[in-house]
Amino acid sequence: MTPKVTGEGIERAAHPDWCDFGSEVEVSSVKEGPAVSITEPLRTAQPGISTRSVHSGADPESHTGSVVAPIFQTSTFMMDTPGQTRAGFDYARTGTPNRSDLEQVLCELENATFAAAVNSGTSAEVAVFSALLGPGDEIIIPRDIYGGTYRLLVNEYERWGISIRTVDLTDTEALAAAISEKTAIVWVETPSNPGLDIVDIEETARLAHAANALLAVDSTFATPILQRPIELGADVVIHSTTKFINGHSDVIGGAVLAGDGSTCARAAEVVERLQNYLASVGLGVAPFDAWLTRRGIKTLPVRMARHCENAQAVAEWLEGRPEIAEVLYPGLPSHPGHEVAKKQMSGFGGVVSFRTDTEARALSLVQNTQLITLAESLGGVESLIDHPATMTHLAVADCELSVSPTFIRLSLGIEDIGDILADLESALAASVQTPDGVSSGVEAPVSDHSLSALKRPVATV
Repeated sequence: MTPKVTGEGIERAAHPDWCDFGSEVEVSSVKEGPAVSITEPLRTAQPGISTRSVHSGADPESHTGSVVAPIFQTSTFMMDTPGQTRAGFDYARTGTPNRSDLEQVLCELENATFAAAVNSGTSAEVAVFSALLGPGDEIIIPRDIYGGTYRLLVNEYERWGISIRTVDLTDTEALAAAISEKTAIVWVETPSNPGLDIVDIEETARLAHAANALLAVDSTFATPILQRPIELGADVVIHSTTKFINGHSDVIGGAVLAGDGSTCARAAEVVERLQNYLASVGLGVAPFDAWLTRRGIKTLPVRMARHCENAQAVAEWLEGRPEIAEVLYPGLPSHPGHEVAKKQMSGFGGVVSFRTDTEARALSLVQNTQLITLAESLGGVESLIDHPATMTHLAVADCELSVSPTFIRLSLGIEDIGDILADLESALAASVQTPDGVSSGVEAPVSDHSLSALKRPVATV
């Protein structure tokens, strides 16, 4: 299937019998096993999701027959005659074969009709905010918004006359009360970072569209293997492909995807505005990064199954520990969004968040793991542990969106679960047990994410 090259990003060619992903990924009972299991579907006219992850956009290279696509490390492309390109490519800023291969597989996995692969998750956000917001518009954001997204909106977009309203988007009544004719975008992160809030995408889409607002969903934590927001009514989907989609902690990248008129009445407008913006700026992912990400996607379904399995086991283990005050994981029946997650996801993800009994223990714990690495980011094959209050979410430290210093985010890799649990057991045993406010002798990690000019807290509804 040949994509239609459209400057920055591609549009998927029409497919008459696009398949339903739902039959290939099954939710398992929390008590019976892992949160997700990849099953072998009956043979149909369309290949399964694992097959598409491997083969979409990956035809053997035409000149040599190379099974793996080469890296097209070039800045420009030869034309046969003036203005006549050979394969739709003229200049690498507007598109490359590696980028198009990545965009094609993302379209197929997300069931989208437009995709643009960009050079970071933040760039994906910039594309959405810049293309779809204007002076006087309002954007509604969730209470558990990623700190970097909040910083971007407050520092770069509020000064252009865009207002920001924070709403508990897990409460549809709160959203219904807050949304207005000024609202241009409802911005959803589900599962959210780091609190793992679950937002009902279908109901949120209904409320947004009733107010003529667009619904944009950051689905980074789920990936299209576990959740496809466009099928649930989202107008735009955003991914930090740095995370699970690439999955190997060696690429920075992002993606913006959009659907068609079957789920979004304003689809043509959304795609045109995204295309026009992306064609004007240099946000495209580089060929090598696109190649690495495309390679990572080949194992995405297999990895997500293992991420989910390990996360479920760790969440259940943490629930039984006296040092842990609260465990947040959508796969646990105790999670407030468990039922919504079961409805719209085929697995519960690879991230577990939890709160320790004291701040001192949290700081000590994250510095005493041996197998699990203390680092920002998530979604790699290796397990990573993060103290958001001093690391990824320091940008919101001084406002009402701040994260508790007892809070820990744990991204589960694909290691053996026995080794992960043994490392956590050892780290907890070595963790400092002192009351909050009493020095433990453990220094807080230092982050370069400080925000010296963070503005006033955003008013909540």
